[in-house]
Amino acid sequence: MNTLYAIGEMLIDFTAQEAGVLETATTFRKNAGGAPANVAVCVAKLGKRANVVTKLGNDAFGNFLAETLMRENVGTDFVFRTDAANTALAFVARDEKGERSFSFYRNPSADMLLNESEVQNIPFRKGDILHFCSVDLCDAPVKKAHVAAIKRAREAGALISFDPNLRYSLWKSADELLSTVRQFLPLADIVKVSDEELCDITGISDEKEAVMRLFEGEVKLVFVTKGKGGASAYTKDAEAWQPTDTSSKVVDTTGAGDSFIGTILYQLLGRGISALTREELSEMLKRANRAATVVVSREGAIPAMPTHKEVF
Repeated sequence: MNTLYAIGEMLIDFTAQEAGVLETATTFRKNAGGAPANVAVCVAKLGKRANVVTKLGNDAFGNFLAETLMRENVGTDFVFRTDAANTALAFVARDEKGERSFSFYRNPSADMLLNESEVQNIPFRKGDILHFCSVDLCDAPVKKAHVAAIKRAREAGALISFDPNLRYSLWKSADELLSTVRQFLPLADIVKVSDEELCDITGISDEKEAVMRLFEGEVKLVFVTKGKGGASAYTKDAEAWQPTDTSSKVVDTTGAGDSFIGTILYQLLGRGISALTREELSEMLKRANRAATVVVSREGAIPAMPTHKEVF
């Protein structure tokens, strides 16, 4: 069986229990999170092999996250520990519609200290997928670890998946973040963006025109999520769209995008992305939208990830 490797941050989400801004919140619930880790757990819960590549602090929060991965049957062979920094924390506020805002504590955090030597022994092989996001593309050792991992995965014939997952508050400027994302986009075979992110990255408001701009370098497959507006998939030769199920209540949107791309990658593991038809793209979108619908009806990210029965 092929394996998904998700590289990047793993952290604690402290989610406010009252709707509103962080300044007025008084009660928080601790959940395991971090976009790459969310994706890995999604793939594992759906029934395929997944590993997280990250670094955690030698602290209670790091212990909790490592134990969470083991409980969710996610591989931890490339989860390293350090005394040099603490495990990252994120405080999450939710408005009345379940939409989130974040405040991160990671200056630096342990994940930022993952280095290129620690990814050299990942046993990538053809049919595997390496997934990454932009949070850990900051100016820290972890950026070089990403470059090394992407190079090794490419050489082994694995697919590369990139979800920019823009978090402007973590960067010195929007220009720095967008410039970095644009540098890494051509390295990926698969790209997943929200409609807002697509516009920010390309500067183009028309969706199809903007997507076509992304087909540079290695990019072969693009997914665009649009909240209640559904989701679209594009190759150079085919495209598809599927609506969002808006019948269930939205409790917390944390992890929705991660469950979407996680379900996509679950379907592509071992199958690859060659010659995808419109019908196949539609079916993939249908399953991914279903996963996201399940996740937004629950609180948290990793605790909310769906089972195979709930999606398929």
